[in-house]
Amino acid sequence: MKMRIKKGDQVEVITGKEESKGKRGEVIKVLSKENRVVVQGINLVTKHQRQVQSEGKTVNPGIVKYEGSVDASNVMVVCKKCNKPTRVGISRNGDTVVRVCKKCGGLLD
Repeated sequence: MKMRIKKGDQVEVITGKEESKGKRGEVIKVLSKENRVVVQGINLVTKHQRQVQSEGKTVNPGIVKYEGSVDASNVMVVCKKCNKPTRVGISRNGDTVVRVCKKCGGLLD
């Protein structure tokens, strides 16, 4: 199934962990096969990395934080016009397809 969330969209977390719920962020990556998205500043994961030396490459040890993925059903796209989380509709104008806000009818693309 094709996802209606794209890279660069502003989204709001509607359900999930209490510290993430209600926060907004920009979509960094869309994983369409897994139906997941990676949102900037949401679902931070801590990884303890050990030093590895292989073929001239050295990975520095330490604690690394990065964004984990979130299920796409747990976020909603924020409309640029009305600044509210909304469902995404599809509108066709001739041969072009655009995404529209279901609340105000504004364009999301």
